Amino acid sequence: MDTGPAPDPLDPPFLVAAPHAETAPVVFASPHSGDVYPAEFVSRTRLDALSLRRSEDAFIDTLFESAPGLGMPLIKARFPRAYVDANRGPWELDPGMFADRLPPYVDQSSPRAAAGLGTIARIVSDGAEIYRDKLRFAEAKRRIETLYMPYHARLSDLLDDAHARWTRCLLVDCHSMPSGAPPGIVAGRPDFVLGDCHGSSCMAAITDLAERTLRTLGYAVARNDPYAGGFTTRHHGRPAQGRHALQIEINRGLYMNEARLEPRPYFATLAAHMARLIAVLRDLMAAPARPDAATP
Repeated sequence: MDTGPAPDPLDPPFLVAAPHAETAPVVFASPHSGDVYPAEFVSRTRLDALSLRRSEDAFIDTLFESAPGLGMPLIKARFPRAYVDANRGPWELDPGMFADRLPPYVDQSSPRAAAGLGTIARIVSDGAEIYRDKLRFAEAKRRIETLYMPYHARLSDLLDDAHARWTRCLLVDCHSMPSGAPPGIVAGRPDFVLGDCHGSSCMAAITDLAERTLRTLGYAVARNDPYAGGFTTRHHGRPAQGRHALQIEINRGLYMNEARLEPRPYFATLAAHMARLIAVLRDLMAAPARPDAATP
């Protein structure tokens, strides 16, 4: 008996955990914790399942899952970063990945795409090549239009709704980073990196408070180095309009075994600390707006 086409494993492409009652104009987002890998994608890769997952911000959505209970929504992509990267511009593509010519609206000069980390990635985060063969542009277009664009449309709606009710809003874009030190950093990565695009995406009072809270909890914190903020932070952060965006990167070595992608015992403590940070940001953004520069 013909049962029709198989259901799309990425329908819906994202999940929103909504609060029962909104307490502050803050939206939390986890664009890179998606772990649903379509079978047709896996069949075309060079990599085993664990290697494919190296690009995931594994468990980041769980670390921030207290946000809805504290009165703020959490949106998380279900599609994996190796399949579509929601923290890139919509058409940052490497022409060398494709068997056919790309249309003129594609950003073929993107340095991120040239490095293999465009909207459709060529490599996973450790540099391993993903695909056996070149892709067709139609496949990239399908992924972007059915996954990336709905995710960003819903994120924009959440922020617009919050801004309309409160005349201000804050996006907290949640990420993780490998524990190994990148070139040029002698002492290794800090525990957290806060990215506000060097002050252009978020009022300093917000970033200052996040840094102060994390330092009080005992963490080493850096700002904008080596991560100043990606597409999402730059796109949504317009402080002059009361729209703030802050990127948070958490050192994976704090909370998980990076080789096996398994949580460490410290995970529960870190999740409790993130709940504290969430509450602090909520209280700041829920405070009555004032005309001085110290309040969002």
